[in-house]
Amino acid sequence: MPATSPAHHQRRRRRTHRLLATAAGVLTVGALAAAALPGSATAGENQGDKGTSRDHGRYQDVQLLSFNDLHGNLEPPSGSSGRVTELQHDGTTKTVDAGGVEYLATHLREAREGNRYSITAAGGDMVGASPLLSGLFHDEPTIEALNKLDLDVTSVGNHEFDEGAAELGRLQNGGCHPTEGCYTDEEFEGADFPYLAANVLDEKTGKPVLKPYWVWKKQGVKVGFIGVTLEGTPDIVSAEGVKGLTFEDEVETINKYAKELRRKGVKSMVALIHEGGFPASSAYNYDCDSPGAGDGISGPIADIAKNVTPDVDALVTGHTHNAYACTIPDPAGKPRTVTSAASFGRLYTDTTLTYDRATGDIARTAVKSANHVVTRDVPKAPDMTALIDEWNTLAAPIGNRPIGYISGDIVRDGTESPLGDLIADAQLAYGRTLDAETDLALMNPGGIRASLTHAAGGAEGDGVVTFAEAFTVQPFANTVNLQDFTGAQVIQALKEQVSGANEAAPKILQISSGLTYTLDLTKTGADRVVTDSIRLDGSAIDPSATYRVATNSFLAGGGDGFPTLGQGTNDLVGEDDLAALERYLTANSTPTSPIAPPKADRITIVR
Repeated sequence: MPATSPAHHQRRRRRTHRLLATAAGVLTVGALAAAALPGSATAGENQGDKGTSRDHGRYQDVQLLSFNDLHGNLEPPSGSSGRVTELQHDGTTKTVDAGGVEYLATHLREAREGNRYSITAAGGDMVGASPLLSGLFHDEPTIEALNKLDLDVTSVGNHEFDEGAAELGRLQNGGCHPTEGCYTDEEFEGADFPYLAANVLDEKTGKPVLKPYWVWKKQGVKVGFIGVTLEGTPDIVSAEGVKGLTFEDEVETINKYAKELRRKGVKSMVALIHEGGFPASSAYNYDCDSPGAGDGISGPIADIAKNVTPDVDALVTGHTHNAYACTIPDPAGKPRTVTSAASFGRLYTDTTLTYDRATGDIARTAVKSANHVVTRDVPKAPDMTALIDEWNTLAAPIGNRPIGYISGDIVRDGTESPLGDLIADAQLAYGRTLDAETDLALMNPGGIRASLTHAAGGAEGDGVVTFAEAFTVQPFANTVNLQDFTGAQVIQALKEQVSGANEAAPKILQISSGLTYTLDLTKTGADRVVTDSIRLDGSAIDPSATYRVATNSFLAGGGDGFPTLGQGTNDLVGEDDLAALERYLTANSTPTSPIAPPKADRITIVR
């Protein structure tokens, strides 16, 4: 049970350098070669200096260390979520185990050594969709870890709104959870760093719900940070989470506050943008500037970068969980650094910004940037180990409980994934306990946050699925909802996977047993879902018939670009989706008869 703490717990002193900062945005900067010499953003583990920062009189190197999309992964992520792909000199690739805040803290602290002008910034989604160790406690452990990491500033991401604006405000300002109280004998103190939300407005006041920007200052050097999340946040967060909020255009917002910063005398700026791109290679050290600046990256961030005012000197991005250190031309045609450090604390970016004391601006031709792996071959940071141990002690009785057994890895990878099939089957089975007439279940792929691995993550033994592991897979506490749809609506929902909001980046729903169809990727738009191929238990979907469909509450609200799924009738709301998965695993597996990975053969894909 959560402990009750004194109503007025004295908050510890904020770090003294906070007194040097004004309300605005923050950035992270790496180490630079010659400050006055022209250069360009480069990607690669061995590129970009990590040595002592240099004061060149007029020019001052400012180190920006950045990361994004931590998602509460305090312990090293398991499986593919805990590895990065590294491009070798001979063109081959290898994978490297990475991540864990015990190692991230060590790497960041070592990177800061000798750099008197160092900033650490993040690109959003620090919390939300978190493993049980953090998610069980509404991500208080992650905020505490980020405080210990000396994070200076971060933008909000879409997942910062999973529990609504009021809960985000609590993470910023502190206080015990409104319903669960305090988890320890001390009141939660909140973040030592500012969350920036320049484009997230209160519907009633029209003002940002948190600070729009923040300014880092040291001995005459000033760097402003502007933080935004993607404008499409309401499409990927539950309606309750964004209730009372509006999300403005990223470019227009950044340009607006860049002008305000210039009026205040701040000419060096970094934008923290929770939106990202898709590099041509999954290797973290891929040179996305070859053959030309920005040629190797596509997606929303490419368009954003080309339109953000040249007053902004660098963009720290996120959301897509990809790794890149690129240059993309700004509206004036000049190269500008754009970075992302994958996700889950597996990488950090080291960028060197060269500050011109004469002009107050960044000498952009001298900027260097590189991603570095958070390897696990360095000493663990003792303070992070102690933090993890403290929260694990509270979580262990819940998290270590076995709830099922599997005969092999059940992964979330692929257009149709084995784990997606398993979860859809679990929701169909649970739906039929509420209404025996339930016909099918649909699961959004973005709601599946990790794979189930056969190898033991602790002392539970190989093949054992613990509650903590299942929580990591489905951490959102969505309910399982039943709704009635016509056959025509079911067909339309399947077509929305590859059309409308999802045409450029398809979101393929995971489907329950009995539902089959063909996905023809040689076609375009909605035609990629072949209507005549859609079958339920071998029979064609009847457009005029009524079908009872199980989804999670996020999809039932039309989330992820599926407006048709928000039009169902005869709603019945059940328990949360994690409970449905637990029931299914418990009912269908034993130590001697584990569940085998599903074949993922319900969708026929034509390429």
